[in-house]
Amino acid sequence: MKVTILGAGLMGKEIARDMVNSPKVDKIYLADLHLDEAQAFAEKLNSDKLELLKVDANDEKQLKDAMSKADVVVNALFYSFNVQVAKMAIEVGVHSVDLGGHIGGVTDEVLKLDAQAKDRGITIIPDLGVAPGMTNILAGYGASKLDHVRQIKLYVGGIPLVKNPPLNYNVVFSLDGVFDHYTDPAVVIRHGRQKELQSLTEIENLYFPGFSGLEAFHTSGGLSTLPQSFPELQTLEYKTIRYAGHAEKFKLLVELGLTKRGNKVKLKTGETVDIRDVLHSYLDEQLQLGDKTDAILLRVEVHGELREERASFEYDMVAYRDADSRETAMALATASTISVVAQLVGDGTIKKRGVVPPEIAVPGEVYMSEMNNHGVTIRETQLMSTNIIKG
Repeated sequence: MKVTILGAGLMGKEIARDMVNSPKVDKIYLADLHLDEAQAFAEKLNSDKLELLKVDANDEKQLKDAMSKADVVVNALFYSFNVQVAKMAIEVGVHSVDLGGHIGGVTDEVLKLDAQAKDRGITIIPDLGVAPGMTNILAGYGASKLDHVRQIKLYVGGIPLVKNPPLNYNVVFSLDGVFDHYTDPAVVIRHGRQKELQSLTEIENLYFPGFSGLEAFHTSGGLSTLPQSFPELQTLEYKTIRYAGHAEKFKLLVELGLTKRGNKVKLKTGETVDIRDVLHSYLDEQLQLGDKTDAILLRVEVHGELREERASFEYDMVAYRDADSRETAMALATASTISVVAQLVGDGTIKKRGVVPPEIAVPGEVYMSEMNNHGVTIRETQLMSTNIIKG
């Protein structure tokens, strides 16, 4: 298959690195307006499969030409391009997947293109990161094994192996994303009703083998399409994992308005500055991961009934930074997920057409097997009443 990757930033390069090693992929077009870093990356990768394309995503003709070369398009651009790329995929007649953008209703706009995508016989799958993305696929897989689904609980966090006081955190993906997820309200379903809760609240202790002193708390943006896909749920929630004490400390910054967009202050010099920009500049320097190792922790719990018994399926994953790569464990897990799903679309394993959420489109068993081949092991635990069956 031929694949066009739009965006040669961190994620675009990691996706290309993953696909170069796949026997399913014959050709990879890595497209971006600025190719200086991509050129050095391509030279280091040294693969005949990879070709760089200079493309301005705001130029409709250039975008169309780049997408037309492929069987599947992987959109690794900033989420504001997601709707535009989805529309172009429909026009061109190629399958497309993206890294998500539930912020500001972007994914909702992509979902509205479902009928048009079906008419063209193509598949578009949005929100294929880790959370949302991997969490949705595993939640959908667990739900498919139950007769009735009552609760879905999601836990995800990218953390350094060595704590970095006072926040005990290093940036493993995007500090802007951290600010947004901590500042915006979290959507949950409680007792069958959707509601909003303040982020950084309802802190609970969590345990993963090899890690001590973990906590989890509500943050925004993790559910994506799950409320629409499973409207009968009694409980649905997403929590972020950090080291204990992190939420309480960061909550003060949020309550002071330091992470809110648009908050400005006038200095004694007469200059007006954006408070969030100042905090971002300071913390971005202080919280760089550098050469330290990070890990991504994930847990998906799906509870309900099976054959008139209470039953649960739990999926756990711990992934570490690749010793051969300078990128984070979060970036590598994200790249693996969208790469695996893009290839499942391209090779015909995923046959559903239209704009389809990950939890509906992606076969969980195949996905877990493919991720294992990428060095990412996801473990399933099944609980039936008082019996525990591990696999």
